[in-house]
Amino acid sequence: MTVFNQERLLFDPVNPENNAIPLIFAFPNEYTIGITSLGYQIVWATFAMRSDVNVTRLFTDIQEPLPRFPELLGFSVSWELDYINIFSLLESLAIPLHSRERNDNHPLVFGGGPVLTANPEPLADFFDVILLGDGENLLDSFIDAYQEVRKANRDTKLRHLAKVPGIYIPSLYEVTYEDREGAIKSIEPIDTDIPEIVQKQTYRGNTLSASTVVTEKAAWENIYMVEVVRSCPEMCRFCLASYLTLPFRTASLTESLIPAINKGLKVTNRLGLLGASVTQHPEFETLLDYLSQPQYQDVRLSIASVRTNTVTEKLAQTLAKRNTRSITIAVESGSERVRKIVNKKLSNEEIIQAAVNAKAGGLKAIKFYGMAGIPGEEMEDIEQTVAMMEAVKKAAPGLRLTLGCSTFVPKSHTPFQWLGVNPQAKTRLKYLEKQLRKKGIEFRPESYNWSIIQALISRGDRRLSSLLELTREYGDSVGSYKRAFKQLRGQIPNLDFYVHRNWSQDQILPWQHLHSTLPNKTLIKHFQEASRYFTQN
Repeated sequence: MTVFNQERLLFDPVNPENNAIPLIFAFPNEYTIGITSLGYQIVWATFAMRSDVNVTRLFTDIQEPLPRFPELLGFSVSWELDYINIFSLLESLAIPLHSRERNDNHPLVFGGGPVLTANPEPLADFFDVILLGDGENLLDSFIDAYQEVRKANRDTKLRHLAKVPGIYIPSLYEVTYEDREGAIKSIEPIDTDIPEIVQKQTYRGNTLSASTVVTEKAAWENIYMVEVVRSCPEMCRFCLASYLTLPFRTASLTESLIPAINKGLKVTNRLGLLGASVTQHPEFETLLDYLSQPQYQDVRLSIASVRTNTVTEKLAQTLAKRNTRSITIAVESGSERVRKIVNKKLSNEEIIQAAVNAKAGGLKAIKFYGMAGIPGEEMEDIEQTVAMMEAVKKAAPGLRLTLGCSTFVPKSHTPFQWLGVNPQAKTRLKYLEKQLRKKGIEFRPESYNWSIIQALISRGDRRLSSLLELTREYGDSVGSYKRAFKQLRGQIPNLDFYVHRNWSQDQILPWQHLHSTLPNKTLIKHFQEASRYFTQN
């Protein structure tokens, strides 16, 4: 029995027409990871419900029977460092890595997902088509537009697709640089009929996503996922999940959420409520009451990261009764000043109260998310994080505490996109680990070195394509990146330019021609508001 046969579908695929477009939809990682991605599930189901598309799936470890001559090959990209798997999958299909080397006999290679929507430029040379934004309307627009030029040559297809809102054709834009190692000089369309700006597409409806497949082979076994909210109203100034996906949208309780939940619970008893700020749904209390009914007593409920001041004893009780042992809260720092810098509207008293409520409601553990190297942060702010964790432990004895901590990484389309990674973050992570371990608090740091690579790809431009190819040849380790930079010295900017350097707000950004919800002038205003607290004691 194959893993595909073990899937329980929650949608009805249609039989493709005889002349349907042969489309391969790939996830550049293993099946268990890809099939757990709600975004991948939704896009696959969207294609599978169109009679004019014949979609088959491809993962790094397994695949469905693939067409001999696909016309479209798509990738859903959720993680920067999966790019190496994109290269491997292209090669396995005998498709040239670079779009410029493909001809009319090769499929159009398209991609979407949060990584490509945020900043596709480091991977721009490898994609023919990039879909920017939400798929609800964009996917159908893409297929409809492709049908109109299906029999045309490659260049005609790309030029036609470039006129569809949200569709970005990298090869139709020319990037020039001040010099080989300098900043970008200009980003211009190669012809006057190509749009100067590509606008990310935003779905504004109140029916959000829900799982289209449930399987025990998923990384979260047998989970049925429901998107409760999209984006986040808090707008923490480093946060791509908020700024890139604005505005904040909530699923209709009666028209969307409850029908979706009832549908999913017919095939599994494991329910995941997804969103960057789930508990800020205006009817979240009503949803909790609904799930507290006796018929749902066997349901195992998971909730994505919750906002601190929404952790009530009632929420903790509901979760504890539904086999949830812990919750995750993003606090960023124990320093009030640093939280003002990032616009985290939160006090230490609220953090402590959340822990007290969690314990009183029957939860066994809390995982806090923090960050080191936040712009404007000083060592005393890190010390305050240790003190805050100690205060939480004292106020809620017996509650298992974990601090997961990442390094600040600048993200496109956020107010901190101009700021580099603070090299002192590495030392500060080690300090946190040493101090918290002494106090019996578990500390889980993310790798500083891989954060550097994430920042490189996050702020990179097209010159990184040669670096990524070289790095892969050298083995895709942190050392491989350094080796590749050394070999390309004088041909591309150095690591410091992309990762650690603060950029001028007048500088042309790699994603300058790709517009999100908020204009740069608004992001600059938000940055200026943050900087008011940089030197304040």
